[in-house]
Amino acid sequence: MTPRQRLGQHFLSDPGLLRKIADALDPAPGDIVLEIGPGKGSLTEQLLARGVRVIAIEKDRRLAEVLRGRGDREGGRGHIVEGDALDLDWCSLVSELTLPRSLFPLPVFKVIGNIPYAITTPLIEKALTPPYPERIVFLIQAEVAERLAARPGSKRYGALSVGVQAQARVERLFGVRGGAFQPPPRVDSAVVRLTPLAAPLIPPADVPAFRRFVTACFSRRRKQLRNVVAGALARPAAVVTAGLEKLGLDPAARPETLAPGDFVRLLRWGATL
Repeated sequence: MTPRQRLGQHFLSDPGLLRKIADALDPAPGDIVLEIGPGKGSLTEQLLARGVRVIAIEKDRRLAEVLRGRGDREGGRGHIVEGDALDLDWCSLVSELTLPRSLFPLPVFKVIGNIPYAITTPLIEKALTPPYPERIVFLIQAEVAERLAARPGSKRYGALSVGVQAQARVERLFGVRGGAFQPPPRVDSAVVRLTPLAAPLIPPADVPAFRRFVTACFSRRRKQLRNVVAGALARPAAVVTAGLEKLGLDPAARPETLAPGDFVRLLRWGATL
């Protein structure tokens, strides 16, 4: 079946790589796994072979029709949902699968997928919306994987790094060359694992404001912190300088030197003004 460029389809069929990706999720028999973009079902088959229950969301109607029925051959553990993963309610899909236990809290589930590059960030943001999955494994563009896992002070460290690391532990596991896909993308890819923190640094209700604040700070990353925060919070530089010193932060530092927790403290301080 010919991949559709407009959907960002790049199919991976290498059994060894598919096994490594499935293993990264640490699946156990009976687990509920939400798979984003199953494509031809190569990763789905690896997951089903491990005894998990898979809810596979596929936007391409052609592929959804091909995949439908495979789950029945695996004891009914595979469920194909045709639709856009960004629009669908993931928690409702999981609840529907566990309908006999609907009176109980939402069961633990995991998320996995070979993600279209164009929607990587919004998919990660959705995956990190409560109730959090137990674990998330995505195959994404290598550059984005580096940004997600970047540490303070490094070249790749930025707003995406801070926003995700405030909510999850990030691991860049291994790279995947473009030639492993059909058709080959123009860039390399990498597998990342996100494990939501038991106690996120920022409450879910404050995440949108936090992302806006961090993005504003990194939009002026070459300027000193006193000026960056003054602009982001719309407060006088003198007030911000005093506040930074009170928080133990160097007013002359650059935004990329701050850890995610420092940005959280800054936002909370700004809310008191």
